[in-house]
Amino acid sequence: MRDFFTAALGFPTVLFSFALLVVIGYWALVVLGGLGVDSLDPDTEGLADGGLTGFLSGIGLGGVPITVTLSLVISVAWFASLSGTALLDGIDLGSPLTLAAAVLVLVIALVCAWAAAAALGVLWRRFVPDGREPSKRDFIGRMCVIRTGRVDRAFGQAEVTASDGSSALIQVRQNGDDPLTAGSSALIFEYDREGAFFWVTAYDAELDPHRAT
Repeated sequence: MRDFFTAALGFPTVLFSFALLVVIGYWALVVLGGLGVDSLDPDTEGLADGGLTGFLSGIGLGGVPITVTLSLVISVAWFASLSGTALLDGIDLGSPLTLAAAVLVLVIALVCAWAAAAALGVLWRRFVPDGREPSKRDFIGRMCVIRTGRVDRAFGQAEVTASDGSSALIQVRQNGDDPLTAGSSALIFEYDREGAFFWVTAYDAELDPHRAT
């Protein structure tokens, strides 16, 4: 175990170790419903605005939700770096050669990470023929079912069904005092980018643009 931590905190693995912890924490929140559908949105705030989406597209890693791409790149780069570092530990090299070998491991790890993400992109485009990833904006105007005991200005979750039949658990809030409880229906009418949640109101079938006519 001590050797593992030594390798994980050594160069070049340490460059990805802390990022991997962030990735694990992020997906844990997604699984628990704490981040709604942001993981499937190619326009995730704070990332797309910084030009990272354009950069990834420029190196052939576009067409996949940015959080999925980054998670795969970081995970593969970490594992490749850790494996390379473990192999170097068994070789007796001088200081200059050890540093050069570590840099080579870093380069190989990045190449492996890029190859894995590129392969994912090919598979993603094959299974998403229209080339368009799910977006949180697709839920605006849809009906959702409340899954928490209450919905107010600071708390609430609901389940919404997308046009392709898939469902997602999203964060919802309301400005009014409608009795939105578990099992009740609500209409999504706006998305709050800063708070990363949807505004909802009590559901009225007459207002649902997706209802059968």
